[in-house]
Amino acid sequence: MEKEYTATAETVEAALDEALERLGVQQDAVTYEVVEEPSKSFFSGTKPAVVKVTVRDDYLRELQSEKEFDENSMEEEIVPRRDYEDLSEEEIDGIADEAIRVLKEIIGFFDIDEVDIDEYEGDGGEIIFDITAEKNLALLIGRHGRTIDALQVLMSSITTKRCGLHYPLAVDVEGYKHRRKQKITEIAYRSADRCARTHRPVALKPMTPYERRIVHMALRSIPEVTSASEGSGSYRHVVISPA
Repeated sequence: MEKEYTATAETVEAALDEALERLGVQQDAVTYEVVEEPSKSFFSGTKPAVVKVTVRDDYLRELQSEKEFDENSMEEEIVPRRDYEDLSEEEIDGIADEAIRVLKEIIGFFDIDEVDIDEYEGDGGEIIFDITAEKNLALLIGRHGRTIDALQVLMSSITTKRCGLHYPLAVDVEGYKHRRKQKITEIAYRSADRCARTHRPVALKPMTPYERRIVHMALRSIPEVTSASEGSGSYRHVVISPA
């Protein structure tokens, strides 16, 4: 798999999404650098955002460990925990506290009162911040969850700059992304089963870059099929084909 990719798009969020899809990983598996911020000028016109994304070495080691486990058919799976630069508990706590402060600052620009932010560890070791409130949470979700994705990128970027340390952070709103991930994973498995039985490609409906990555990652463990993204813009979708 590719270890590094530099993407260009209208916004930082769009460039990051493009790079993550190209590399076939989620955001917690990479570090990224905003090479150029998007800008508009009377003389030079519109300049796009440029983002350089690099897959973390510890993630690659974990993938290799999982591959060796599958090949050797070991009875006990041993997957190394990602150390994220060997950060101490105090440093991680500091990052989490700063991330919550950043989230509250951003949410302050929305018409949302009495916000609560629950913090817990995700399956990949990332810290997930789940936002709840009495009303208007749809504003934070956005169409197809695009506002959540933008909120996550912004929070992570600001927190990393303020702390000078990187740690994978994720944002959810009343469990929306968790429920969406479960639903998309189920769709991917059902479609893969149909593809394997009929020996014909199955095209899924258009999805966001985040949703397409969920499909790709869910099908990695099914050797009978492969997946690839096709189309462009709002019509970009995943096609599952026989291996």
